[in-house]
Amino acid sequence: MMGPASSSTSTRRLFLAQTAGLAGIALGGRRTQAKTSDLIASITHEAAIPGRPGTPAWFHPRACLISSGQGNEVLATLQTIHGSDVFGPVHWMTSHDMGRTWAAPAPIPGLGRSPAADGLEAGVCDVVPEFHPATRSVLAIGHDVFYRNNVLARPQPRRKPVYVVRSADGAWTAPRRLEWDDPRASAIHSCGCSQRIMTAGGDVLIPLTFGATDREDRSITSVLCSFDGRSLQIRRVGGVLEHRVKRGLLEPSLTVLDGRYYMTIRAEDDRGYVSTSPDGLAWEPMRPWCWDDGEPLAMSSTQQHWLTHSDGLYLVYTRKTDENARVVRWRSPLFLARVDRSSLRLIRSTERIVLPVVGDARTDPARVPLMGNFHVVNASPEESWVTVGENRPKEAWWGDFLLARILWSRPNRLVG
Repeated sequence: MMGPASSSTSTRRLFLAQTAGLAGIALGGRRTQAKTSDLIASITHEAAIPGRPGTPAWFHPRACLISSGQGNEVLATLQTIHGSDVFGPVHWMTSHDMGRTWAAPAPIPGLGRSPAADGLEAGVCDVVPEFHPATRSVLAIGHDVFYRNNVLARPQPRRKPVYVVRSADGAWTAPRRLEWDDPRASAIHSCGCSQRIMTAGGDVLIPLTFGATDREDRSITSVLCSFDGRSLQIRRVGGVLEHRVKRGLLEPSLTVLDGRYYMTIRAEDDRGYVSTSPDGLAWEPMRPWCWDDGEPLAMSSTQQHWLTHSDGLYLVYTRKTDENARVVRWRSPLFLARVDRSSLRLIRSTERIVLPVVGDARTDPARVPLMGNFHVVNASPEESWVTVGENRPKEAWWGDFLLARILWSRPNRLVG
């Protein structure tokens, strides 16, 4: 078993503690209380798996809560990173004590490298696991990625979602692909890195980014899929959102609260976008993320994800600040803020740092660990998590697997 990290180095701990003091968060078990009106009581964080210089980092760590008659188990998927979009086999691991200790990561059968056409190698990346209550299984979905000589192949062949299922008895199925025979998706359709919704009836609502071979930009939709514990099939396709700037719209994530569906979307024009729907399929025109005074947030082609409490909705994101302006795509620190659901804007006074910058972002930005590929999960009624694998492209891509615990002042009735 792997125990939680006490610290990486004394220098790192000192810097994080100083940053936490400025940001109003906590480390090492010390917590600062938020305003009594805020749902968030405190934020702490730890290295679930400490990284080592010269060793590839665990990347894309994403967790889900498995409820069973034996209690709660947390399952996480993760994989190593060796270069820009160059990933190792997908692994999985579990925890039975709320992420304080973890079993050693083990590869998921079929989610490693394999020969493909034209001398390429095929892999899988961007995997997100979700517990499916109706079948007591875990549905883990990523997508194809292709390499030539261990470098990302350009152009990529046709890419599709790849999924595996861990049944209630603990066995993994062979990989399958979510098929969508639509000419608008002749180049790609993908739900990698996305948050999706398990419906009460057992269907799965999945956001997709997709594109055709004759267009550079991608569009966004959502699909309602049937799932019987083994086979995932598209039943209905929702409305389409478009934005013809560079690569268009990418990595959408979904949530639902009080019967209203929300989608947050990565884009390539220094903005992130949000849309809502009454049913998860018919989407309103999207709008850029703005503060409550109307000022747009500067976001550089990086995903955002939802943090959903029964009494409030939050967004977790990265954005440009005076401190991180020289960091690649402003991918550190990670922030959160509460969403004003009537205006679909972020309440500036609620912004807090979830995971702070490590290092000197002003004078040595190339050595700041990046945190743009993260995930959010409700781990219990009392706490939610943000998980991320740091990576340092200039230092052999090493970094810590970090877990931030967001402790609630009131129980989250969406969990349990």
